[in-house]
Amino acid sequence: MVLPFISLYIDSFGNFSESYVQQWSGWVFGVTFVTAFLFAPIWGRVGDRYGRKKILIISAVGLGVSVFLMGLADSVWQLFFLRLFMGVFTGFIPMSQALIATQTPKHIAGKVLGTLQTGSITGSLMGPMLGGVLADTFGYSATFQGTSITVFLSAFIVIFGIKEFKINDESSDSKKSYSRKEVLRHIFRHPVLLMVMLVSLFVQIAHFSIQPILSLYVAELHGPANLAFFSGIAFSAAGLGNLLMARRWGSIADKVGYIRILVFLLFMAGIVYLPGAFVTSIWQLVIIRFLLGASIGGIIPVRTAYIRQEAPLAMQGEVLGYNTSIRFLGNMIGPALGGMLSGYLGFSSVFYVTSALLAASGIAMYLTIQRNPRTAKRHAHSV
Repeated sequence: MVLPFISLYIDSFGNFSESYVQQWSGWVFGVTFVTAFLFAPIWGRVGDRYGRKKILIISAVGLGVSVFLMGLADSVWQLFFLRLFMGVFTGFIPMSQALIATQTPKHIAGKVLGTLQTGSITGSLMGPMLGGVLADTFGYSATFQGTSITVFLSAFIVIFGIKEFKINDESSDSKKSYSRKEVLRHIFRHPVLLMVMLVSLFVQIAHFSIQPILSLYVAELHGPANLAFFSGIAFSAAGLGNLLMARRWGSIADKVGYIRILVFLLFMAGIVYLPGAFVTSIWQLVIIRFLLGASIGGIIPVRTAYIRQEAPLAMQGEVLGYNTSIRFLGNMIGPALGGMLSGYLGFSSVFYVTSALLAASGIAMYLTIQRNPRTAKRHAHSV
């Protein structure tokens, strides 16, 4: 609800230059993921020991308080530090992925995680448009406060609507707990797993590089009329593509193999991202965003399902926590990179660089598979 107008909110704090707003949009957007990067593995490890439902509740309450206070900010620095504080609790969706992944049979993990992705993306689809309308109608502060109410509601739904069951690992010889050193050793001893986690970094950099400045790009293409609303449409287009394809990609990957689909989607995302540099109208950008969402939307459930296969049950939360931490690092680098590139080289440079990152990730993933054929063969089919 608030992402489309972060840059516009910053601009409302004073009479700033366009370059200043672009760069601070990147920093304010990305700083949340500094603390999220540090806390994700911690929450994952705590979730493995004490249950993930409790972590979901803590996360929702913390997020709600943070977003509410952002609506009261009156300077860039206040917004910056509130976004930094918010990062401690940012991880509701990744933790829900860990909860469902650990309670789902391996052979249907992709399909189920794709369904979860469909739910979260439905919010991503509705949120920007709703936020844009509310911002144009009631102002930015009221929209932040309205958003906080929806997050608090999520906490109540978890408290009263979710039961977490204790699941035993399918492997009879598996341990009940692992030290942090053992978890890290497991990751580094599985090259394909490690590469999947590293690819998460570059996918997030690519995906988030344009987001904090997207409304400014929309303004350049469309003009100032109903800017928040049209920015919301541009954001939501990626959500719509994600919504339509996430569950389908997960189901296909359950049958064909997670790594094969992951490589295909990386190349697909790299190809469809590039034309964004050449668009001349808002509707061309919307189409590009839709195609990007259709490709990147499948990457998230596929990589989570693969981790579900590769990690023993007792360490899955922590491994997924490290993967989330790496993703948050990408979320942190991406907006800052996008802000700097657009500020110095123009909007088109962001599309060139991110397209290259996605294609390079696909190449790296493919080469890793070739060097580890046994792992690739073992996961060619998940059943």
